[in-house]
Amino acid sequence: MTGQRPSVLFVCVHNAGRSQMAAGFLRHLAGDRIEVRSAGSMPADQINPVAVTAMREAGVDITAEAPKILTTDAVKASDVVITMGCGDACPIFPGKRYEDWALEDPAGQDIDSVRPIRDEIRARIETLVADLLD
Repeated sequence: MTGQRPSVLFVCVHNAGRSQMAAGFLRHLAGDRIEVRSAGSMPADQINPVAVTAMREAGVDITAEAPKILTTDAVKASDVVITMGCGDACPIFPGKRYEDWALEDPAGQDIDSVRPIRDEIRARIETLVADLLD
């Protein structure tokens, strides 16, 4: 792992839903013990407001976040790169741990459809935290 603490980069296409929810949960559950980044291959103009609402219901505030473009530097600086539907947009570097989480895209969905996506992300983040901080 780089530096004192592990670092994780979440990547999805728009960096407006799945990757933002994952980053929010990781910050919430791991605090400053894990460095958290998120980015998108084609970032949206804003975070999905339904994702913001779903996260608020779970006690996590992601309103201050904004979609960011995926950079090679962000990948290089991360120990773990978790992709969510961005295909081959993420550069591959030796020595990194890569995971692809097949998660439904919350874009255009109502809150009742986004809640199960949020809950699956939380479960995966809990597993990730336990693995990285074990």
